[in-house]
Amino acid sequence: MVLLTLLAFVVVYGGLVAYFFFIYDWLYPEGEYDSAWQIGDTVTLGLLLGIGILTASILGWRLARYVTEPLKSVASAARTIARGDFSARAVLPRRSFGEAGELVADFNLMAERLERAETELKYSNSAIAHELRTPLTILRGRLQGLLDGAFQPSPQLYLRLIAHVDDLGGIVEELRTLALSNAGQLDLQYSRLDLASDVAAAADSMEDELSIAGSLVVRRLNPAVTLADKPRLRQAIVALLDNCRRYAPNSTVYIETWQDRNYVYFRCTDTGPGLADDNQNRAFERFWRADDSRNRVSGGSGLGLPIVKAIMQAHGGDAVILPTEGRGFSIELQLPRREEARD
Repeated sequence: MVLLTLLAFVVVYGGLVAYFFFIYDWLYPEGEYDSAWQIGDTVTLGLLLGIGILTASILGWRLARYVTEPLKSVASAARTIARGDFSARAVLPRRSFGEAGELVADFNLMAERLERAETELKYSNSAIAHELRTPLTILRGRLQGLLDGAFQPSPQLYLRLIAHVDDLGGIVEELRTLALSNAGQLDLQYSRLDLASDVAAAADSMEDELSIAGSLVVRRLNPAVTLADKPRLRQAIVALLDNCRRYAPNSTVYIETWQDRNYVYFRCTDTGPGLADDNQNRAFERFWRADDSRNRVSGGSGLGLPIVKAIMQAHGGDAVILPTEGRGFSIELQLPRREEARD
Protein backbone atom coordinates (compact mmCIF):
# COMPACT_ATOMS: atom_id res chain seq x y z
CA MET A 1 0.00 0.00 0.00
CA VAL A 2 2.91 2.36 0.69
CA LEU A 3 4.29 1.64 -2.77
CA LEU A 4 0.90 2.39 -4.32
CA THR A 5 0.71 5.72 -2.51
CA LEU A 6 4.22 6.64 -3.61
CA LEU A 7 3.39 5.63 -7.18
CA ALA A 8 0.31 7.88 -7.25
CA PHE A 9 2.37 10.75 -5.84
CA VAL A 10 5.12 10.26 -8.46
CA VAL A 11 2.58 10.22 -11.30
CA VAL A 12 0.90 13.45 -10.13
CA TYR A 13 4.08 15.30 -9.20
CA GLY A 14 6.00 14.17 -12.28
CA GLY A 15 3.08 15.07 -14.50
CA LEU A 16 2.83 18.58 -13.06
CA VAL A 17 6.55 19.17 -13.49
CA ALA A 18 6.43 17.92 -17.06
CA TYR A 19 3.41 20.13 -17.83
CA PHE A 20 4.78 23.39 -16.50
CA PHE A 21 8.32 22.96 -17.79
CA PHE A 22 7.75 21.22 -21.13
CA ILE A 23 4.15 20.70 -22.20
CA TYR A 24 3.07 24.29 -21.45
CA ASP A 25 5.69 25.74 -23.81
CA TRP A 26 4.71 23.24 -26.45
CA LEU A 27 1.02 24.11 -26.19
CA TYR A 28 1.56 27.89 -26.06
CA PRO A 29 4.79 28.63 -27.92
CA GLU A 30 3.89 32.29 -28.50
CA GLY A 31 2.16 32.91 -25.21
CA GLU A 32 3.60 34.53 -22.17
CA TYR A 33 3.39 32.83 -18.84
CA ASP A 34 0.49 34.07 -16.76
CA SER A 35 0.57 33.43 -13.04
CA ALA A 36 -3.23 33.25 -12.98
CA TRP A 37 -4.80 29.82 -12.95
CA GLN A 38 -5.80 28.74 -16.45
CA ILE A 39 -8.50 26.33 -17.61
CA GLY A 40 -5.76 24.21 -19.15
CA ASP A 41 -4.13 23.93 -15.77
CA THR A 42 -7.37 22.62 -14.31
CA VAL A 43 -7.79 20.08 -17.11
CA THR A 44 -4.18 18.95 -16.85
CA LEU A 45 -4.36 18.57 -13.06
CA GLY A 46 -7.58 16.59 -13.37
CA LEU A 47 -6.07 14.29 -15.97
CA LEU A 48 -2.98 13.68 -13.86
CA LEU A 49 -5.03 12.99 -10.74
CA GLY A 50 -7.34 10.72 -12.70
CA ILE A 51 -4.45 8.78 -14.22
CA GLY A 52 -2.75 8.46 -10.82
CA ILE A 53 -5.89 7.35 -9.01
CA LEU A 54 -6.86 4.93 -11.82
CA THR A 55 -3.38 3.40 -11.83
CA ALA A 56 -3.39 3.04 -8.05
CA SER A 57 -6.93 1.59 -8.12
CA ILE A 58 -6.06 -1.05 -10.72
CA LEU A 59 -2.91 -2.09 -8.92
CA GLY A 60 -4.74 -1.97 -5.57
CA TRP A 61 -7.49 -4.20 -6.95
CA ARG A 62 -4.97 -6.76 -8.13
CA LEU A 63 -3.14 -6.50 -4.83
CA ALA A 64 -6.40 -7.02 -2.94
CA ARG A 65 -7.03 -10.18 -4.94
CA TYR A 66 -3.62 -11.55 -3.97
CA VAL A 67 -4.47 -10.79 -0.33
CA THR A 68 -8.08 -12.04 -0.24
CA GLU A 69 -7.70 -15.28 -2.22
CA PRO A 70 -5.55 -17.00 0.45
CA LEU A 71 -7.91 -15.66 3.13
CA LYS A 72 -10.91 -17.09 1.28
CA SER A 73 -9.13 -20.45 1.04
CA VAL A 74 -8.34 -20.40 4.76
CA ALA A 75 -11.91 -19.38 5.62
CA SER A 76 -13.36 -22.17 3.47
CA ALA A 77 -11.07 -24.77 5.04
CA ALA A 78 -11.89 -23.43 8.52
CA ARG A 79 -15.63 -23.83 7.89
CA THR A 80 -15.04 -27.41 6.71
CA ILE A 81 -13.03 -28.20 9.84
CA ALA A 82 -15.76 -26.61 11.98
CA ARG A 83 -18.19 -29.13 10.48
CA GLY A 84 -15.95 -31.95 11.69
CA ASP A 85 -13.89 -32.74 8.58
CA PHE A 86 -10.30 -32.34 9.76
CA SER A 87 -8.85 -33.36 6.39
CA ALA A 88 -9.53 -29.90 4.90
CA ARG A 89 -6.50 -27.87 3.87
CA ALA A 90 -6.08 -24.33 2.58
CA VAL A 91 -4.61 -23.84 -0.90
CA LEU A 92 -2.01 -21.18 -1.60
CA PRO A 93 -2.66 -19.38 -4.92
CA ARG A 94 0.20 -18.55 -7.24
CA ARG A 95 2.05 -15.25 -6.82
CA SER A 96 0.88 -14.77 -3.26
CA PHE A 97 2.63 -12.63 -0.69
CA GLY A 98 5.06 -14.14 1.78
CA GLU A 99 2.77 -13.40 4.72
CA ALA A 100 -0.11 -15.17 2.95
CA GLY A 101 2.11 -18.21 2.38
CA GLU A 102 3.06 -18.26 6.05
CA LEU A 103 -0.61 -17.99 7.05
CA VAL A 104 -1.64 -20.91 4.82
CA ALA A 105 1.32 -23.02 5.98
CA ASP A 106 0.57 -22.35 9.66
CA PHE A 107 -3.13 -23.06 9.14
CA ASN A 108 -2.43 -26.35 7.37
CA LEU A 109 0.00 -27.33 10.12
CA MET A 110 -2.69 -26.60 12.72
CA ALA A 111 -5.23 -28.61 10.72
CA GLU A 112 -2.80 -31.51 10.41
CA ARG A 113 -2.24 -31.53 14.17
CA LEU A 114 -5.98 -31.36 14.81
CA GLU A 115 -6.54 -34.29 12.46
CA ARG A 116 -3.78 -36.27 14.13
CA ALA A 117 -5.17 -35.44 17.58
CA GLU A 118 -8.66 -36.48 16.49
CA THR A 119 -7.34 -39.75 15.09
CA GLU A 120 -5.34 -40.39 18.24
CA LEU A 121 -8.38 -39.62 20.40
CA LYS A 122 -10.56 -42.08 18.49
CA TYR A 123 -7.84 -44.73 18.63
CA SER A 124 -7.22 -44.07 22.32
CA ASN A 125 -10.90 -44.43 23.17
CA SER A 126 -11.13 -47.80 21.43
CA ALA A 127 -7.77 -48.89 22.90
CA ILE A 128 -8.83 -47.89 26.42
CA ALA A 129 -12.00 -49.93 26.05
CA HIS A 130 -9.97 -52.88 24.77
CA GLU A 131 -7.36 -52.67 27.54
CA LEU A 132 -9.97 -52.42 30.30
CA ARG A 133 -12.32 -55.01 28.88
CA THR A 134 -10.01 -58.00 29.38
CA PRO A 135 -9.29 -57.62 33.13
CA LEU A 136 -12.89 -56.59 33.78
CA THR A 137 -14.18 -59.66 31.95
CA ILE A 138 -11.84 -61.91 33.93
CA LEU A 139 -12.86 -60.28 37.19
CA ARG A 140 -16.55 -60.65 36.42
CA GLY A 141 -16.09 -64.27 35.37
CA ARG A 142 -14.21 -65.17 38.54
CA LEU A 143 -16.69 -63.35 40.78
CA GLN A 144 -19.64 -64.96 38.97
CA GLY A 145 -17.95 -68.33 39.41
CA LEU A 146 -17.54 -67.71 43.13
CA LEU A 147 -21.19 -66.69 43.37
CA ASP A 148 -22.40 -69.79 41.49
CA GLY A 149 -20.06 -72.10 43.39
CA ALA A 150 -18.03 -73.01 40.31
CA PHE A 151 -14.86 -71.82 42.08
CA GLN A 152 -13.86 -72.56 45.59
CA PRO A 153 -12.60 -69.56 47.56
CA SER A 154 -8.87 -69.76 48.16
CA PRO A 155 -6.02 -67.35 48.92
CA GLN A 156 -4.53 -68.04 45.49
CA LEU A 157 -7.78 -67.10 43.72
CA TYR A 158 -8.09 -63.90 45.72
CA LEU A 159 -4.48 -63.00 44.95
CA ARG A 160 -5.16 -63.40 41.22
CA LEU A 161 -8.24 -61.20 41.51
CA ILE A 162 -6.21 -58.57 43.36
CA ALA A 163 -3.57 -58.73 40.64
CA HIS A 164 -6.21 -57.97 38.00
CA VAL A 165 -7.45 -55.04 40.10
CA ASP A 166 -3.85 -53.79 40.36
CA ASP A 167 -3.53 -54.01 36.57
CA LEU A 168 -6.65 -51.91 36.19
CA GLY A 169 -5.35 -49.40 38.74
CA GLY A 170 -2.03 -49.19 36.91
CA ILE A 171 -3.71 -48.44 33.58
CA VAL A 172 -5.91 -45.77 35.18
CA GLU A 173 -2.90 -44.13 36.84
CA GLU A 174 -0.95 -44.15 33.56
CA LEU A 175 -3.89 -42.53 31.77
CA ARG A 176 -4.11 -39.93 34.53
CA THR A 177 -0.41 -39.10 34.13
CA LEU A 178 -0.81 -38.63 30.37
CA ALA A 179 -3.93 -36.51 30.84
CA LEU A 180 -2.16 -34.24 33.34
CA SER A 181 0.80 -33.92 31.00
CA ASN A 182 -1.37 -32.98 28.02
CA ALA A 183 -3.13 -30.37 30.13
CA GLY A 184 0.19 -28.98 31.37
CA GLN A 185 -0.81 -29.81 34.93
CA LEU A 186 1.71 -32.54 35.74
CA ASP A 187 2.91 -31.44 39.17
CA LEU A 188 6.68 -31.71 39.60
CA GLN A 189 8.56 -31.39 42.88
CA TYR A 190 12.16 -30.46 42.02
CA SER A 191 15.07 -31.58 44.14
CA ARG A 192 18.80 -31.98 43.58
CA LEU A 193 19.77 -35.45 42.39
CA ASP A 194 22.50 -37.37 40.63
CA LEU A 195 20.99 -39.21 37.69
CA ALA A 196 23.65 -41.93 37.98
CA SER A 197 22.53 -42.79 41.52
CA ASP A 198 18.85 -42.92 40.58
CA VAL A 199 19.51 -45.11 37.54
CA ALA A 200 21.60 -47.47 39.70
CA ALA A 201 18.80 -47.66 42.29
CA ALA A 202 16.20 -48.39 39.63
CA ALA A 203 18.41 -51.09 38.06
CA ASP A 204 18.93 -52.68 41.50
CA SER A 205 15.17 -52.75 42.11
CA MET A 206 14.60 -54.57 38.81
CA GLU A 207 17.62 -56.84 38.97
CA ASP A 208 15.59 -59.97 39.74
CA GLU A 209 13.05 -59.37 36.97
CA LEU A 210 15.78 -58.69 34.42
CA SER A 211 17.69 -61.78 35.51
CA ILE A 212 14.59 -63.94 35.10
CA ALA A 213 14.20 -62.53 31.59
CA GLY A 214 17.82 -63.52 30.88
CA SER A 215 19.02 -59.92 30.50
CA LEU A 216 22.52 -58.87 31.46
CA VAL A 217 22.81 -55.24 32.60
CA VAL A 218 26.05 -53.39 31.84
CA ARG A 219 26.42 -50.08 33.71
CA ARG A 220 28.37 -47.06 32.53
CA LEU A 221 27.17 -44.50 35.02
CA ASN A 222 28.97 -41.18 35.22
CA PRO A 223 27.87 -38.25 37.40
CA ALA A 224 24.90 -36.29 36.00
CA VAL A 225 23.65 -33.76 38.55
CA THR A 226 20.51 -31.68 38.01
CA LEU A 227 17.21 -30.65 39.58
CA ALA A 228 14.25 -32.90 38.78
CA ASP A 229 11.23 -34.66 40.23
CA LYS A 230 12.80 -37.80 41.66
CA PRO A 231 9.68 -40.05 41.76
CA ARG A 232 8.65 -39.10 38.22
CA LEU A 233 12.18 -39.58 36.93
CA ARG A 234 12.38 -42.99 38.60
CA GLN A 235 9.04 -43.88 36.99
CA ALA A 236 10.49 -43.10 33.55
CA ILE A 237 13.70 -45.07 34.18
CA VAL A 238 11.83 -48.11 35.49
CA ALA A 239 9.50 -47.96 32.47
CA LEU A 240 12.48 -48.17 30.10
CA LEU A 241 14.06 -51.06 31.99
CA ASP A 242 10.71 -52.86 32.12
CA ASN A 243 10.43 -52.29 28.38
CA CYS A 244 13.75 -54.12 27.94
CA ARG A 245 12.52 -56.95 30.16
CA ARG A 246 9.31 -57.40 28.19
CA TYR A 247 10.46 -56.97 24.62
CA ALA A 248 14.19 -57.78 24.67
CA PRO A 249 14.65 -60.92 26.82
CA ASN A 250 17.97 -62.77 26.74
CA SER A 251 19.78 -59.62 25.66
CA THR A 252 22.45 -57.30 27.00
CA VAL A 253 21.16 -53.99 28.35
CA TYR A 254 23.56 -51.04 28.47
CA ILE A 255 22.63 -48.19 30.77
CA GLU A 256 24.66 -44.98 30.64
CA THR A 257 24.56 -41.56 32.27
CA TRP A 258 26.67 -38.47 31.60
CA GLN A 259 26.39 -34.73 31.38
CA ASP A 260 27.60 -31.78 29.35
CA ARG A 261 27.34 -28.05 29.88
CA ASN A 262 23.58 -27.81 29.31
CA TYR A 263 22.07 -31.28 29.69
CA VAL A 264 22.24 -34.53 31.63
CA TYR A 265 21.62 -37.78 29.77
CA PHE A 266 20.42 -41.32 30.38
CA ARG A 267 20.71 -43.83 27.57
CA CYS A 268 19.26 -47.33 27.61
CA THR A 269 20.32 -49.69 24.82
CA ASP A 270 19.48 -53.36 24.41
CA THR A 271 20.57 -56.01 21.91
CA GLY A 272 17.07 -57.35 21.38
CA PRO A 273 15.00 -57.45 18.18
CA GLY A 274 14.60 -53.67 18.11
CA LEU A 275 12.07 -51.74 16.04
CA ALA A 276 11.81 -51.10 12.33
CA ASP A 277 12.33 -47.51 11.23
CA ASP A 278 8.62 -47.11 10.42
CA ASN A 279 7.64 -48.37 13.86
CA GLN A 280 10.03 -46.01 15.62
CA ASN A 281 7.92 -43.08 14.46
CA ARG A 282 4.93 -44.58 16.29
CA ALA A 283 6.69 -45.77 19.43
CA PHE A 284 5.45 -42.78 21.47
CA GLU A 285 1.80 -43.18 20.45
CA ARG A 286 -0.61 -44.23 23.17
CA PHE A 287 -1.45 -47.94 23.32
CA TRP A 288 0.72 -48.67 20.29
CA ARG A 289 2.77 -51.87 20.37
CA ALA A 290 4.82 -53.53 17.69
CA ASP A 291 3.03 -56.35 15.91
CA ASP A 292 5.34 -59.05 17.26
CA SER A 293 4.64 -57.97 20.85
CA ARG A 294 0.85 -57.74 20.66
CA ASN A 295 0.39 -61.47 21.07
CA ARG A 296 2.81 -61.80 23.95
CA VAL A 297 1.44 -62.66 27.33
CA SER A 298 4.00 -60.30 28.79
CA GLY A 299 3.00 -57.41 26.50
CA GLY A 300 2.40 -54.14 28.33
CA SER A 301 -0.39 -51.63 27.96
CA GLY A 302 1.42 -49.60 25.32
CA LEU A 303 1.58 -46.56 27.61
CA GLY A 304 5.16 -46.90 28.87
CA LEU A 305 7.04 -44.89 26.24
CA PRO A 306 4.34 -42.19 25.92
CA ILE A 307 4.55 -41.64 29.68
CA VAL A 308 8.36 -41.49 29.52
CA LYS A 309 8.19 -38.79 26.86
CA ALA A 310 5.50 -36.88 28.76
CA ILE A 311 7.61 -36.85 31.94
CA MET A 312 10.69 -35.68 30.06
CA GLN A 313 8.82 -32.91 28.27
CA ALA A 314 7.27 -31.78 31.55
CA HIS A 315 10.86 -31.31 32.81
CA GLY A 316 11.74 -29.29 29.72
CA GLY A 317 13.66 -32.20 28.21
CA ASP A 318 12.83 -34.95 25.73
CA ALA A 319 12.99 -38.67 25.00
CA VAL A 320 14.60 -39.61 21.68
CA ILE A 321 14.91 -42.96 19.93
CA LEU A 322 18.43 -43.33 18.55
CA PRO A 323 19.45 -45.26 15.42
CA THR A 324 21.21 -48.56 16.08
CA GLU A 325 23.58 -50.53 13.94
CA GLY A 326 21.84 -53.80 13.21
CA ARG A 327 19.65 -55.23 15.98
CA GLY A 328 18.70 -53.55 19.20
CA PHE A 329 16.77 -50.62 20.54
CA SER A 330 18.24 -47.45 22.02
CA ILE A 331 16.45 -44.57 23.70
CA GLU A 332 17.96 -41.47 25.28
CA LEU A 333 16.48 -39.25 27.98
CA GLN A 334 17.64 -35.64 27.94
CA LEU A 335 17.16 -33.31 30.91
CA PRO A 336 18.31 -29.69 31.15
CA ARG A 337 20.91 -28.97 33.80
CA ARG A 338 19.32 -26.56 36.21
CA GLU A 339 21.52 -23.67 37.30
CA GLU A 340 21.11 -24.44 40.98
CA ALA A 341 22.54 -27.90 40.44
CA ARG A 342 25.70 -26.83 38.62
CA ASP A 343 29.00 -26.85 40.41
